[in-house]
Amino acid sequence: MNIKTLQLQNFRNYEQQSINFDKGLNVLIGKNAQGKTNLVEAINYCCIGKSHRTSKEKELISFDKENAKIKVIAQKNAGEKTVEIFLSKSNKKIIRINHLSILRIGELFGNINSVFFSPEDLRLVKESPADRRRFIDIDLSQMSKVYFYNLLRYEKILAQRNKLLKDGLDAIHIKRGLDVWNEQLSQVGAKIIYSRIQFTNNLSKLAQKVHSNLTDNQEELILSYTGIQGDSVDNIYRELFMMLEKNVDKDIQLGYTSVGPHRDDIKIAINDIDIRSFGSQGQQRTTALSLKLAELEIFKEENGEYPILILDDVLSELDDFRCKKLLNNIQNVQTILTGTSFDYDYPATKFQIENGTVKKL
Repeated sequence: MNIKTLQLQNFRNYEQQSINFDKGLNVLIGKNAQGKTNLVEAINYCCIGKSHRTSKEKELISFDKENAKIKVIAQKNAGEKTVEIFLSKSNKKIIRINHLSILRIGELFGNINSVFFSPEDLRLVKESPADRRRFIDIDLSQMSKVYFYNLLRYEKILAQRNKLLKDGLDAIHIKRGLDVWNEQLSQVGAKIIYSRIQFTNNLSKLAQKVHSNLTDNQEELILSYTGIQGDSVDNIYRELFMMLEKNVDKDIQLGYTSVGPHRDDIKIAINDIDIRSFGSQGQQRTTALSLKLAELEIFKEENGEYPILILDDVLSELDDFRCKKLLNNIQNVQTILTGTSFDYDYPATKFQIENGTVKKL
């Protein structure tokens, strides 16, 4: 998979811009605040339907304009794919795939897949469980629309259960009302957890190989899903339902649901030591890099082709050894990399970014 063309109109600081990318390494070079991240934000937006920087979509439109447009043309094994997103300050956004409007955001997933790596992702290892769950959910949603819709349904059911817990009713009435929500939450939650466990196990195997290479066989990286466990959807359903029933009094006291996929995490261990708490900064950064490179391989296994790799100002956060290891590992993947400079002897198509304009070097 590779992106052939990106077209922008009134997006962030780009009034009108069209860029043709190479199949290999594409480097966007420029000083800070010139628009490099805006370009990769637009590409990623066409992959997952939201910005990694803001939840307020009006901020994506140039401040003195009413509308904005993003268009990405990509080449896949199955043929060409065009994604267009129309943004408005007064109307709902419109998404078109191959010129046909879609009704639900979930229909966007899987058309153009990407792995996004930014300096914030280097903190993936040591930050909150919510960051690691989001990391899994974005990948699984790109691979499976069913997973994405299960996730949406779970969040709605969870909100209803939590609302009941906060309504101030007496415990007897709350427990009666919880029966239906416990059943529905367990059914959908079990499917989510099972997918996450399978994904984590696969990611662990692939990341272990990558990490071994990055550390010259000095470290063994192991990932494991923590929370509700089970080797089938049915087994997970029974375990989750039992835990929801068991924690009813606790949840009533807390006013929220204390168990389920919304509370789970990934344990990350190097040589049997949990590096979320005890790893050095270098180990944590190398682990984050290993996870991102392993993501590429998971997409390749799942879809038969690599996704687009987006590296937003990552090289500036890595030492020279890790930078070279990273570049060596992505030669078969279309990569769009941003930075203030690029001083490595690797074949690359370079673009100069200055004040919302792009010039091919």
